[in-house]
Amino acid sequence: MSRNHPSPCCHAPDDWAWRGVRHTEASVFSPSEDTPISERLTLAPAGLLLLLAGCAVGPDYRRPATPAPDRFTATALPLSVDAGPGTAQHFLAGADVPGDWWVLFRSPKLDALIAEALRHNPSLEAAQQTLRQARETALAQAGAWFPAISGQVNRTRQEFSSAQFGAPNVPSGQTFSVYDAQVNVSYTFDVWGLTARNVEAARAQAEYQRFQLEGVVNILAANTANAAINAASLEAQIAAERVLIDAESELLKTVRRQFALGAATGTDVATQEAQLANTQALVVPLETQLAQAQDQLAAYLGRVPSEAELPDITLKELTLPADLPVSVPARLVEQRPDIRASEAQLHAATAQVGVAIANRLPQLTLTGFIGSAPADPSRFFFPGTGTFSLLNQVLQPIFQGGQLLHQQRAAVAAMKSAAASYENTVIGGFQNVADALTAVANDGRALAANAAAEAAARRSLSLAQLQYGAGGVAYLTVLTSQTQYQNAVIGKVRAEAARFTDTVALYTALGGGWWNRNDAAPPPPGVLRSLLP
Repeated sequence: MSRNHPSPCCHAPDDWAWRGVRHTEASVFSPSEDTPISERLTLAPAGLLLLLAGCAVGPDYRRPATPAPDRFTATALPLSVDAGPGTAQHFLAGADVPGDWWVLFRSPKLDALIAEALRHNPSLEAAQQTLRQARETALAQAGAWFPAISGQVNRTRQEFSSAQFGAPNVPSGQTFSVYDAQVNVSYTFDVWGLTARNVEAARAQAEYQRFQLEGVVNILAANTANAAINAASLEAQIAAERVLIDAESELLKTVRRQFALGAATGTDVATQEAQLANTQALVVPLETQLAQAQDQLAAYLGRVPSEAELPDITLKELTLPADLPVSVPARLVEQRPDIRASEAQLHAATAQVGVAIANRLPQLTLTGFIGSAPADPSRFFFPGTGTFSLLNQVLQPIFQGGQLLHQQRAAVAAMKSAAASYENTVIGGFQNVADALTAVANDGRALAANAAAEAAARRSLSLAQLQYGAGGVAYLTVLTSQTQYQNAVIGKVRAEAARFTDTVALYTALGGGWWNRNDAAPPPPGVLRSLLP
């Protein structure tokens, strides 16, 4: 990863991005032929004012070097993962992630849940408003490139003492009014790029909030899908436990009949009663987890639990996506919202170094006014009433108790910290993808093993129950088969759910396909668009 170091060199403001389309400062000065005449007339004075700006001190931001490993995982993954007939998943190297990846599960109910979450989740609305706030702040900073113009009208009613003018014996009492109207203009020349760096930092903060919003959308869609899958898994586990409870209840009746005939002991009856009670007890925490999963899903939808009205989604209703995209590793830094947000923070921190340096240099300000000050408001535009003033000011900080120097050093430290955080975010992004790919690759094997174990345990339990009923085996054999089958059923359900959730995790780790949809607030029209990232 490259680092950014401060330098006192001057430079033209750098490029910036707007929703993936790159612009340069030339777009402000030289509108294209397709630009409407009204916008060209608006852009012309903006370009003239920007030309009056000087160079910008501080480090020029340069994007850090992009990691380009051959693959995400330490070892090469198989191209296909199979867990049985019709359950194969294939990795497609270089394929793109769709913006609405959840439709690949082919569940209209799941699609409706995620669409509802993206419309009404409060955290998403908060992120959208924060983005709007950041963009308005960037526009406010860009206003410093223009002169500040204000108008004022004053009316003064006053009386002078004749003694003030050396005539103490002349009676006073002359009262009169003075009217004053003027237009004030003030402009600070951006000699060292203080305004340019402030605007650059504000644009970078807007870019940070933009990718924060994309991250919220990405995580919200994934969390909603996972909550629905988790609820479906818990319902399947509860259903499996209830089937076992019915089977164990029937077995308890058999043991009691055997005890009545003298073919079973009281210990056998007590053991089966304990086994049934234990299975019944296992349902309770599962029901609690199910209720909590449904409450969490309601929260993602922006609803309170009592008004959720959630649809019932089963694992059998979900289709496991057969083709899984695996982006080129070098593109991950472009696709992950958290990496792009961290890069925007690094950009902002780099610009703040230039701000801190410019604050230590002379600032040139031009201030003036023109107006009229008649004795009667009807004579504002008569000759002899005009007034004007023009002031050139150069302000050079001389002694500030070391504040400006230490602020510059703090800005440099913040930039280096942001660079390290960016590097850490990139490493974490590659780790997330590697973890998801490994999990998906191993999920198929895990499901195949659990399915085989469940089928074998079911046959074993059936045989044990038949043999016990005929007096061929001891009750302990039946009890052991029950426990094995119970664990195998729950294990298979969890393995099936894991394939869905790990597939969701892969889509999320690869960035969620935000570049294939448009969730952010639209940009402002006209000249304002050129002032934002």
